[in-house]
Amino acid sequence: MPAKRAMVEADNLDVSVRRQCDLLGLSRSSYYRSPVFETDENLKLMRMIDEEYTRHPFFGSRKIRDILLRKGYKVNRKRVQGLMGLMGLESIAPRKRTCIPHPDHRVYPYLLRGLDINHADQVWCSDITYIPLRT
Repeated sequence: MPAKRAMVEADNLDVSVRRQCDLLGLSRSSYYRSPVFETDENLKLMRMIDEEYTRHPFFGSRKIRDILLRKGYKVNRKRVQGLMGLMGLESIAPRKRTCIPHPDHRVYPYLLRGLDINHADQVWCSDITYIPLRT
């Protein structure tokens, strides 16, 4: 299959790419154009974004955009978002809706509802969520 893809001439003005694929018995969806490489400017911005992200992994696209603007680069947030997405970078800061419980987790009932608490030492509670252990 790769040999057939190499036979397709994208710059041929006489025969369209679609027709060439038909003649070769190659589906049009399996033909891909040559990959477009990143510009030097984008590579420079990506290096700067990576350096800043390494120093501050909790910065998002807005903060990194502000840093690049202060350094004299004319970039907008969408460009920084796109480059960060291309590099697989995302902020480690908490996101919205992080407190949504998992649907399979059991919800325990509040056992004191309806109980008239009117004097000391009637109800006790303890919290065992953190118990330091010797290592």
